Amino acid sequence: MGRVTERRKVVRIRDGVVSSRPDTLVTEEPLEIRLNGEPLAITMRTPGDDFALAVGFLVSEGVLATAADLRNVLYCAGARADGVNTYNVVDVQTAPGVVIPDITLQRNVYTTSSCGLCGKASLDAVRTTTRHPVADSPPLRVTPELLASLPDRLRASQRVFDRTGGLHAAALFDEDGELLDVREDVGRHNAVDKLIGRALQSGNLPLSRTVLMVSGRASFELAQKAVMAGIPLLAAVSAPSSLAVDLAAETGLTLVGFLRGSSMNVYAGEDRVTLRVPAAQG
Repeated sequence: MGRVTERRKVVRIRDGVVSSRPDTLVTEEPLEIRLNGEPLAITMRTPGDDFALAVGFLVSEGVLATAADLRNVLYCAGARADGVNTYNVVDVQTAPGVVIPDITLQRNVYTTSSCGLCGKASLDAVRTTTRHPVADSPPLRVTPELLASLPDRLRASQRVFDRTGGLHAAALFDEDGELLDVREDVGRHNAVDKLIGRALQSGNLPLSRTVLMVSGRASFELAQKAVMAGIPLLAAVSAPSSLAVDLAAETGLTLVGFLRGSSMNVYAGEDRVTLRVPAAQG
C-alpha cells in the first residue's frame, strides 16, 4: 500500500519570516475489521500491514492464537456503495471449528489512534482468555544496559517518522537485543497489533523469548496485547498506567517505564532484569 504519507501545503513561520511550502504528513484513515463477514471494529490507522493489524487485533481479543486458527484475510471488494474497493475494510475469516469468545461478540467497538479500546477494565478477562500465558522457561533475563539501548534502536528504525515526525512505533527484540521486527502507525496499539499479527501469520506465537519496546506510554491495552501474545517483557519510554501495572503484576509480565538513557523504572516482574546490588558499606 502506498498511502503511508501525504503532502499538504503549510505556512511556515521561522524567526518572523513567513513562507509557504509543502509538508509531508502521516496518513490516517479508518480501517473496518470484519470477522467472518460481520462488522466488528473500526480503528484509525496508518495504511500498511492492514492484514497483520486485523489479525493482531483478534489475537488481543482472544479469537486467534495460532496460525491454524486463521483461514484467510482479504480486503472487501466493493466496500463502497458504488462498488469501489477503498482498501479500508478487511475481513478476517477463521478456520472451521474456531470458537468465537463472548468477549468479542458482546460488542461492536470503535478504537482511536490514541488509546485503542478505552475503558476495558477487566483484569480477569485477560488472565482467563489468553491462550499464551506468560511462561518463559527458563526465565528471560536482560540487563539494564540492554534495555537502555532499545529506545535509540527503535528510533533509528523508524523510517516514516523521519519524514513526518508523527508516528508511534513498536519493536520486538530477542533476549540478546537483536531487532526482530518493527512497525509504525499513528496509534501505538495498532503498531503492536501489526507486530503480533505478523508473528501469528509466521507461526511464531507465543513470543515467549522477546521484549516488546513501544514509543510513548504503556497503557493497559498495550500490556493486555503483550500478555495475549505471551510476551514476557514490555518496555516503554514513558509512564505506565496504574491498570497496566496491576495487569502486569497479575499475569507475571515484566513492565518497564520511563526508559530514557540509563534510567528506567521497573514496575512489575523485576526478576527478569539482572540487577547489581550495591556492596554493603563496611
